[in-house]
Amino acid sequence: MTVRQFRIPGLHRLSQYPRLSIQMMIAGMGITLMFVLAALLAPLLQSWGWLQDPLESLANPIHDPPSAAHWFGTARQGYDVFARTVFGSQAALQVVILATLLSVVVGVPLGMVSGYLGGRVDRILLFLMDTIYTLPGLLLSVTLAFVVGRGIWNAAIALSIAYVPQYYRVVRNHTVSVKTELFIEAARSMGASTWRVLSRYLFFNVIQSVPVLFTLNAADAVLVLGGLGFLGLGLPEETPEWGRDLQQALDALPTGIWWTALFPGLALTLLVVGLSLIGEGLNELINPLSRSED
Repeated sequence: MTVRQFRIPGLHRLSQYPRLSIQMMIAGMGITLMFVLAALLAPLLQSWGWLQDPLESLANPIHDPPSAAHWFGTARQGYDVFARTVFGSQAALQVVILATLLSVVVGVPLGMVSGYLGGRVDRILLFLMDTIYTLPGLLLSVTLAFVVGRGIWNAAIALSIAYVPQYYRVVRNHTVSVKTELFIEAARSMGASTWRVLSRYLFFNVIQSVPVLFTLNAADAVLVLGGLGFLGLGLPEETPEWGRDLQQALDALPTGIWWTALFPGLALTLLVVGLSLIGEGLNELINPLSRSED
């Protein structure tokens, strides 16, 4: 009697991909998951008394160094740095997810419509998107933040407008090349409406690069949000935010108080690295031309 080898369906296909790409994605997902768990569990840990209130000024002396009582030390305002760093992940992930989703929801349909219809619609949209794309992302976000004001949604809108042209350009170029394929011509000859062609035949053929853009833009959005917070233009003052904590820690650095800047800055950097690793790993898996030899 022979024993059949047990094999998980589809698992053998992983061997087709570069090992480095898989390792990058796993590392990036692990780092990002750590921040997702911190954001989700922060209120629960606070209710159990395992985490201080990030907005509560403590009675102990200000600028205490890291200790068993306060793992990341305390800040000038008497806040617990560990609590503010953990709760800061909530604001970062909320704004980043909203900003990237908004840019996808707006940029992808515009790119499909522009590339498929062509003509005057394509020229107008292409001119508008190219105009926005030429502006530096941080400068555009700062300008929009002045206009829309502070808040989770306002910051997300300010960030998303800077990313819409990227999705538009990528999807439009794919649409222009795919709309001449025979299966698109066949669908139109059989009387398929424009909406049906776009949603059923074009959509899944032009969004291959969207997941890569999504993760890379999310990483960039973390940095831009930190910059807005550093300039005092991000979220309301009562919201724990890494960028604002870094700005408030500047005055303490010359006196040797390093912990108030180190931990928020380290959290911001780690989240950017995690999202970037996911994006780079996805890019090598999706785009064979970008793969490097292991």
